[in-house]
Amino acid sequence: MDFFNLLNALQSLTTVQRIAVTAIPMILAITVHEAAHGFAARYYGDMTAHNLGRISLNPIRHIDLVGTVIVPSITMLVGGIFFGWAKPVPVNFMSLRHPKRDMLWVAAAGPGANLVMAILWAIAMQFAHFLPEYAALPFALMGAAGILTNIILMVLNLLPLPPLDGGRIAVSLLPNNLAIKYAQIERYGFIILIFLLVTHILDKIMWPFVMLTLQGISAVFF
Repeated sequence: MDFFNLLNALQSLTTVQRIAVTAIPMILAITVHEAAHGFAARYYGDMTAHNLGRISLNPIRHIDLVGTVIVPSITMLVGGIFFGWAKPVPVNFMSLRHPKRDMLWVAAAGPGANLVMAILWAIAMQFAHFLPEYAALPFALMGAAGILTNIILMVLNLLPLPPLDGGRIAVSLLPNNLAIKYAQIERYGFIILIFLLVTHILDKIMWPFVMLTLQGISAVFF
């Protein structure tokens, strides 16, 4: 089973087939990503997400109609980097035991969960050949979609642009005076991100890191 051949096969599917294969991996990727933020925040002392019931694997608690359904569907149809988001898990960073330091781990929990899920999809794909012939290929394609979706979300969220997770990690690591100034970018962060997306600059920034990670997973599991 060649992993990159499966990725190419994903691109040759009809729109309906592609949505059918990618819907479950995409919803799981976004749901677990957000739940991981909430779990990490609770671990480090902030109960906000816990009290609001957002530490949950129930997708309904995290789905945003625009970010989880409409935008990913459009990017899937027109090509380029997959792009989407869920309702952000609320975190009161000042409630963390060590706000600036713990911010790093709370932010990193989401991309970390995506990496773990990509690996779990890769492991699951090893069992595809045990399935009946009619189910083996769809399952393998779903696994490939799961790996690709999670790696794209991981790389996207690690970009050092507030309010993305990578931006919060950068704020956590910078000296206080620089961190305060860098955090002020957050008010423009989403506008910058949309500009990078529509101009396809985002593709050029992300794709080398996505491919490098995919090659690593392929080398280990396939």
